[in-house]
This record gives sequence, structure tokens and C-alpha cells, in this order.
Amino acid sequence: MTRLGIDAKSVPAWRQKGFFPVTGSTSSPSQLVALLKRGRDMAFTLGAPLPSSVEIGPHRKNSCPAPAEMAGYLKDHTYGGMPHGTAPLSEDEFNTLLEWAEKGAPALSLAVMQAPLDDVAGQISEIETFLNQPQNRSALVARYLYEHLFLAHLHLEGDTHRRFFRLIRSRTGPGKPADEIATRRPFDDPGETFHYRLIPIDGTILHKEHITYEIGPRRLKRYDELFLKPDWALDQLPPYSIDAGGNPLSTFQAIPARSRYQFLLDDALYFVRSFIRGPVCYGQVAVNVIEDRFWVSFLDPDADLSVTDPTFLQDAIPILELPVARADGTVKQRLSSLLTVGPIRYQRYRRDRYARQFQNVAPPDYDHIWDGDGHYAGARLTVYRNFSSASVVTGFVGSVPKTGWVIDFPLFERIYYNLVAGFDVFGNVEHQLTTRIYMDSLRREGERSFLSFLPPETRQDLHADWYRGPLVELVDRWKESTLDTSSPTGIAFKTDLPKAEFLTGLLENGPDLWPKTDPINRCDGSTCAKPGSAADRLRPLTVVPAPFAKFLPDISVLLVEDDTGTEVFTLVHDMAHSNVAFIFNEDLRREPEKDTMTVVEGQFSSYPNFVFRVRREELDDFVAETLALRKQQDFLDLISKFGIRRTHPEFWSVFDEVQAKLNAQSAVEAGVLDINRYDDPKSSDPIERLFGYTYAID
Repeated sequence: MTRLGIDAKSVPAWRQKGFFPVTGSTSSPSQLVALLKRGRDMAFTLGAPLPSSVEIGPHRKNSCPAPAEMAGYLKDHTYGGMPHGTAPLSEDEFNTLLEWAEKGAPALSLAVMQAPLDDVAGQISEIETFLNQPQNRSALVARYLYEHLFLAHLHLEGDTHRRFFRLIRSRTGPGKPADEIATRRPFDDPGETFHYRLIPIDGTILHKEHITYEIGPRRLKRYDELFLKPDWALDQLPPYSIDAGGNPLSTFQAIPARSRYQFLLDDALYFVRSFIRGPVCYGQVAVNVIEDRFWVSFLDPDADLSVTDPTFLQDAIPILELPVARADGTVKQRLSSLLTVGPIRYQRYRRDRYARQFQNVAPPDYDHIWDGDGHYAGARLTVYRNFSSASVVTGFVGSVPKTGWVIDFPLFERIYYNLVAGFDVFGNVEHQLTTRIYMDSLRREGERSFLSFLPPETRQDLHADWYRGPLVELVDRWKESTLDTSSPTGIAFKTDLPKAEFLTGLLENGPDLWPKTDPINRCDGSTCAKPGSAADRLRPLTVVPAPFAKFLPDISVLLVEDDTGTEVFTLVHDMAHSNVAFIFNEDLRREPEKDTMTVVEGQFSSYPNFVFRVRREELDDFVAETLALRKQQDFLDLISKFGIRRTHPEFWSVFDEVQAKLNAQSAVEAGVLDINRYDDPKSSDPIERLFGYTYAID
């Protein structure tokens, strides 16, 4: 595995790594031309499912045959041309692409690609100067910022919408061409003197990895307020090492905990999005550690003992190591420490410390949940798991979910270092396994914190409902300490549905930053979508139970068209499980009869699995036929009437419209969508189809 633009920086360097040209040369024909022509000559039957020999999806082998292998490849893969697994391009598009390929696929000149940065040079210089200050305190803060922003697409305050930068460690200082030091993780030892630099991102912006972060003078002022104005001292900088990266709460303990936590809270959406769009979140096994949809809130810093009581973290740090820190001993010993020693001890420690706290102060209530300081919408988040990927949006979307999380500072920091800073894209199976196992413990921690706000007599039953099925009790003994079912809550609940009351109360009792209801999925009377609108006519799809839902893809984009324009909705298939306590055999824990559908205005997913296109006057028919789905053939009939298959004659023009609608939602946040996970529905049962990769560790 290599990283484009990082692990090699010239054509000879890539050749040394075994990469070969695909654009042809005097000694070999162009593979690109050959594949384009094969795709044209062997086009698919329009409107039909793909032939069974055509492999699609993220797990297919994505490597181009070498020139000497091309003839054999084309013989073995009749439909192996370009574009892969879709309808052909239009005649004009094909001719344009072929002409470009026959010329050797010329790229834009360096002068065009590396546009001058004169208009933002002052901002870049100011940022680099701030990050490269020599004092120990400033150097530690800069390291902390780098380890949290290395994955970001930095957008300069006031800059054009489509220019972004990366923060790197460079051998060269400001004023010279940057020379990035390539390491596997941001806390790895750079091995030499370095400077923090901002470099422009010159590649295509992909939605699935576009994690934006605004930076500039206002941000630097905030950094100064958070990190440098508080009174703290640092005699010696901590080393770079696996141990340092494996326990960031220890490495950066000189920086006040309040400063670090507030830094995370200031951009909670960015950090949660980095969990989701970073390289760790790839494939079924990577994301089946979370429920299909849940709501997230954050403990207020003034209610967080790790912030208000210095002894809390001092005593806890030895048991807060992450998997990346465990390099010694046997695999069994390392796994044992993750399964029982650290997480269980910390659960007990946290439970007991907070129980003692609530004997002397008011128990947790709505004021203990961070309100975004009255202006930040990212204080309430909805996380979706879309089978083999995930998404996050602001606010509480959909009906009241099965579970919720309340995240505090130690949990937030450890999730970030487990899934982002400490995740090694070159790591072996053990690394991926331990990362996944540890995340299971972190999920439980967020759920337990959430339960502490509910009446004590309801906590055990709710927890038991989240973890049902064979072997769950055995796993619970390994991975969880006893729940606190005695400490009181400070909320005077008025209904016998405390979970729903608490979650909706977080919207009603906080600042006016989020819709208090969902006009499609969670509303009543006047709070619902305008009668007769497309949103209103889609509301029946949110019925519970939803026996039709299991036939639908994880993410469907719905285009509702009329002569005045197009409205876009996302149909989200929320899959139900008896529990998410295990890595493998997810199919044995599925409860498809409890699946539901969430309907969302606009788009949010990087991976649309299917597109439906419906005329407004046919929308009621689409809804009725969707509600009537009871077998796979019903779904195929729905597709034949309203669906845009990969082989649909208008596939590319429709997908261009989907992309254009996403771009219109936010010019800064938009990126190119990925169709690798676009479905090709066939007659096979959807439940069996969904679990083709149950035993794969991605």
C-alpha cells in the first residue's frame, strides 16, 4: 500500500516501487486506450443487470494489467473495459476521452496545477510562524495540533471555496519548497529536524475523504486563548514513540485538560467526521462496531471530572493505554489487556468517581450536557452506519434511535487516537483487530455515560435490550463492569419513556441551534412537513415496523422531478440487530423484521448505493409500491419502473445531476461521490446478499 503524493514524489521513485505507465510508450501500447475501446465494443445490455462475471464493489481487485498481461486480461474479462460496470459514455464524451488517451493522457502543466498562492501567502506565513515557535510550550501545542489536523483539508478563512491545504512535517522551512517527511502515523519520530508547513492539495477532492477544517487569523487567536494564555509549565518535551502515541492523555498532560477538551468540542463535527471518513472506516467489519443510527452529545467541561479534578486523569492515565501502545508480549497477552485489564478497570474507576461526586453535588441533568456554547450546531450529532461505511450530520435526525452516546474528554481523545492518529494504514491483521476490539469498549463507555442521565431503575433493562442474544452475557463479563443502577439522575422525568424524553429534551432545553422535531420522521401536526409537499408525501416510508425496508439499499438517493426542478432526498435503511457486540457473523444478529427507514432532505453519504428518479405526479405510486415490498421480485419491479441501474441509458447524466445537487448544498464541503458501492440488484435474497463479506477483515 502506498499514499499518493506522500510515499513517492517523482516518476522514477514510483517506478522503483513497481508502478508502470498505463498511457503507452514507444515500446508498448496504451492500456488506457485498450480498456476504453473494449468497454465500447462490449457494452452491456441497457437497463439489465450486469452479467454475473462482472465483479463490482470495494473488494474487487483494483489493479491494471501490465502491457504484457493485457491480451490475457481481455481474454479472461470479456466485460473488463472502461467505464467499468456501467452504461457507456455518450459518443461525444467517449471521443473526447479516447482522443486524450491516444495523446498519452497529458496532464495539466505544473504552472497550472501549482497556481501561485500570493493572495493567501500572508495567512500561510502567519499559520506556519505560529506552529514553528521554538519555546517548549508552543512546540508541544503545535505537536498536539498537528496530530489532530494531519488528516484535515484545511480551508483558509475567506479563501475561495475550492482551495484546500494539508498540514505536514517538512525537512525544509517556510520560504522553501516543502519536502514532506513520510511517516506511518503522525506521532512517529520524524527522525530529523522538521518544520510544520501548509501545502496545497492538488488532487481531486473526494467526498469520502474530504474532512474540512477552517483555519486563519481567528483560529490562531482561538489557539492562543485555549493553549498559550493559560498558566502551565513544561520543562521537557515528550519523546516521539509508540508509547507516546498510545497514551495521548499522558503525552500531552502538561496542557490543561480543559484546553484540550474545548479544542475538540470547538470542532466536534470535524473530529467525529475524521473517525468516519478516515482510512479506518472501511468495510463491514470496521463499522459493525456501531449501531445503524444513534445520537451523540457531549459532557459539558464543567461537569467532566477529567477537566475539573486534576487527580481524575492523574490516577486514570495508567489504565488508558490504546492498542497501539501494546507492542510487547504475545498476541493473547495483548488482547487480554484490551479485553479485561484496561477498559474494565477504567469503567469501574469512572463509575465510582462519579458516584462519589454525585453524593456531594447535584446529579447529572440537562445542564451537564454541552450546549455548543450557544452557537455551535455540532454539539448534537447523528451518526449513521451504512453497512460498510458511515456518515455524520449535525442535529438529531430521524426517529428516536435505539441508543445514544454522551462523550466526555477521555473518551473523545481515545476514540480519535484509536481510529485516526493511531490507525496504521499499513498495519497487520492484529492491529486492525485490536483497534476494532478497543472501539467496542469505547462504544460501551459512551453508552454507559448516556445511561447515567436516565432513572437508575431503567438503566439495566435498557442496557439488556441493547445487548441481546447468545453469548452476550459471557462477553459482557469480559468487557463491562457492573452498571451504576443506584446513583440518581437530576432530571425529573414526566413520562415512562425516559430515553426518548431525555434525547428530545436535549433539543428543547438547549439553545435554538437545532430543529426540535424532524418534519418527516419525528413530528406531530404543525411540526410536520407542509401538507402535499414531497417531504410530506414521503412520510409513510418512516412507518414502524417497516417490513419493506430490508429490500432497499443502505443509501438510496431519490430525485423528485417536475417541470420546475428537482428535489433530492436520501432514503436511509436502518438495519436492526440484537446486539453489536461481536466482530463476525453479523448475519446471525440481524433482525430484519425490525428494520426502519429514515427519510432525509438532501444528501450526506459519500457512497450512494442506488438512485431512484420519480416524477412528482408519480410520487404517491412510488411510496405505495415501496411500502408493498415483500419479496425481492417486488423490489426488482420497483427498480424497473423508477430505478436508475448501472446500465440505465441515462446513468451518467443522472449521476451528474446527483453530484451537482451535492455541490449546490455546500461548495466548501462538496466532493466527488464514489460509485464503487453502487448496487446491481438481482434476484438473490437481499439478506444473504448483504453479508457477502462477513468473514473478511478489511
